[in-house]
Amino acid sequence: MFFDIGPLELIALIILATIVFGPDKLPKVIQDTMRFVRKVREFSDGAKEDIRKELGPEFKDFEFEDLNPKNFAKKHLLDTDDLGLKEIRNGFDLKKEVDEIGEAARTVGDIEDDAPAAGKRMSLTKDGGSGGDSKGDPAGEAKGTATAERPPYDSDAT
Repeated sequence: MFFDIGPLELIALIILATIVFGPDKLPKVIQDTMRFVRKVREFSDGAKEDIRKELGPEFKDFEFEDLNPKNFAKKHLLDTDDLGLKEIRNGFDLKKEVDEIGEAARTVGDIEDDAPAAGKRMSLTKDGGSGGDSKGDPAGEAKGTATAERPPYDSDAT
């Protein structure tokens, strides 16, 4: 809605205002609040018009929202693509990358299910997926095997 207040929060505020002010004084409080908001808006609009008038005709398309650092950076840095950011942003497809990784994980899972349980481990590295068994090749475990066993816990070493 407005001011980041959701519908449930608005209902809670209305109930709270009814309890605090009472149903007989609540309409008067709402009228006073609306009158105050209108005066603040009129003051703000008048100040904006005075600033635009003082800046002159060369700043006729000046917007006060541009003074926000986020909007300023977006307008002046990202609209003019001198750095090639749009090309980089468009070249990186996160969904495609995640799909490729998921497909590779499913393929490795299917291979492990079909392989005999002879102690062979499948590697997720780029070397082709042939890993050594866990006892014969300790370096194979360090490379990132798919089902690497954890070393035993030694309480004296900690």
